[in-house]
Amino acid sequence: MYKLLRGLKSYLRSQDIAIDGAIFRMHNLFTTAMLLACSLIITASQYVGHPIQCIVNGVPQHVVNTFCWISSTFTMPDAFKRQVGREVAHPGIANDFNDESAQKYYTYYQWVCFVLFFQGLACYAPKVIWDVFEGGLLRTLVMGFNVGICTAPEKQFKKAVILDYLQKHVKRHNLYAIRYWACECLCLINVIVQLYLMNKFFDGEFLSYGLRVLNYSETAQDDRVDPMVYVFPRVTKCIFHKYGASGSIQKHDSLCILPLNIVNEKTYIFIWFWFMILATLLTILVVYRIIIIAMPKLRPRIMHARHRDISMETCQAITKKVEIGDWWLLLMMGSNMDPLIYREIIMELSKNIEPSKSDKK
Repeated sequence: MYKLLRGLKSYLRSQDIAIDGAIFRMHNLFTTAMLLACSLIITASQYVGHPIQCIVNGVPQHVVNTFCWISSTFTMPDAFKRQVGREVAHPGIANDFNDESAQKYYTYYQWVCFVLFFQGLACYAPKVIWDVFEGGLLRTLVMGFNVGICTAPEKQFKKAVILDYLQKHVKRHNLYAIRYWACECLCLINVIVQLYLMNKFFDGEFLSYGLRVLNYSETAQDDRVDPMVYVFPRVTKCIFHKYGASGSIQKHDSLCILPLNIVNEKTYIFIWFWFMILATLLTILVVYRIIIIAMPKLRPRIMHARHRDISMETCQAITKKVEIGDWWLLLMMGSNMDPLIYREIIMELSKNIEPSKSDKK
């Protein structure tokens, strides 16, 4: 298993230069690694073990196994509420009496590994887009000050280069910040769309899946209907037709055990909780960005809260002289630079940048 998953460790490595926020990385890196790991585990379970085993008489078992796997199996939803061992043989398994309208077919278990793989790619897409837009600007501006160990002449030279760039390009970084925040919004859209598509993929059963699992433990023993068995049945039915010796059509009704669904149900209960947490965090993050844009007076407070070494007066002075894109770039630089060097740069920058005409008035 370690050999199977060790290729994903690159997604979880810490970055020497962080060009994005923690929640953004949770969506792009951790979620991608998690989904790809789930896809690999399910793929291994699907092709190493026996994903389906059917009980049938009169037909070679491997033929029925293959047929039921590539076509579909079904349960009777009404039978989930009946008592196992007395009224029904297994949850969801009953005599269908040729009532095809009462049958619920399951075909998605064949596609789970592929769906998880493409979900992982979709979660990684905002990072690719942001890396293209960012273009290594932050790494260039940090100039190795994330370590902060250098000679005095080298330190002065690098500080001069950084200050020269920031003074010449002041009020030109709004697009930089807008693109990043747009990528954060894309993460939220991606999570919401994936929740909707997973719900469609599981015939409308996914959005309430986690809540039903939580309520399951609080329900009386006699009234319990395991929601995981309902969404991912472990025993299903499959009908195989063939010609008999006289040419008549024979119907073989078989019970099929789906051990792969044991892995699927645990995988998707974890995904449900993680996606709900991620959707909540991303929603809060987007609202926070809107507040930052709408309320400029909060920006110096945020800068001071993140970098206590810089006085509130300096934060207010630098915020008044730059626009929101420059403020955001400076904030990200502070997350990657040695605190003492960053304070020196901000203090010199607040003195050297000329206030705009509106600020002078």
